[in-house]
Amino acid sequence: MLYTILNSGGNINFLEIVMHILATLVVIVLVLPFHELAHGFVANKLGDDTAKRMGRLTFNPLAHLDPMGALCLILVGFGWANPVPVNMNRLNKPKRDMALVALAGPMANLIAALAAQLLSNLWAVLLVVSFGHTMWFEAVEFFLEYIVSVNIGLAVFNLIPLPPLDGSKILGAFLPNDLYEKQLENERRLSFILVGLVMLGIVDKIIAIPYAALRVVISLIASLPFRPFI
Repeated sequence: MLYTILNSGGNINFLEIVMHILATLVVIVLVLPFHELAHGFVANKLGDDTAKRMGRLTFNPLAHLDPMGALCLILVGFGWANPVPVNMNRLNKPKRDMALVALAGPMANLIAALAAQLLSNLWAVLLVVSFGHTMWFEAVEFFLEYIVSVNIGLAVFNLIPLPPLDGSKILGAFLPNDLYEKQLENERRLSFILVGLVMLGIVDKIIAIPYAALRVVISLIASLPFRPFI
């Protein structure tokens, strides 16, 4: 978070701040749009073309930008995009397909995290072989590792089974119809529970273990192509 860096109490690393801002902008213009595009793409494949008709099946960040969500991401490290609209009634099998649409977002983030980790490993190999360890090496490594962390964090956070997060829709596929209907009816009330958990810092504790586990898994997978250089 930019606020944390500026108020760390230690020496301010200007290059780190610049790379942090650049990485945050990448999240806004690539990571969040990719997450929302994944939702819309899967929904379109499963029968609901709402996102397509509204011009949301695009990588254009302006189509997915939420100004307040972007500003919060820059200032405090927690933000959001404009959610892709999904008409559940237009899906082929509404209950099941809604879960698949919801799952697409976190899966897109995990794919992006793996891609960023592969780039980070490639960068490390190239720099060590050619130029050695430099300040710029550390800056680019920080940039890529931040992208990895944000994507994994978004994936895990969105899998929490509380509205309006994707996890609540995934959970819905496994609930009996009567409980599923109650979940839909009480989405707004349940969302206040999520807000409370975030404000109390409980969410950080909830996602810490799955985040760490996914970080290890992605690191292991991304290291496989570079085993000969390690």
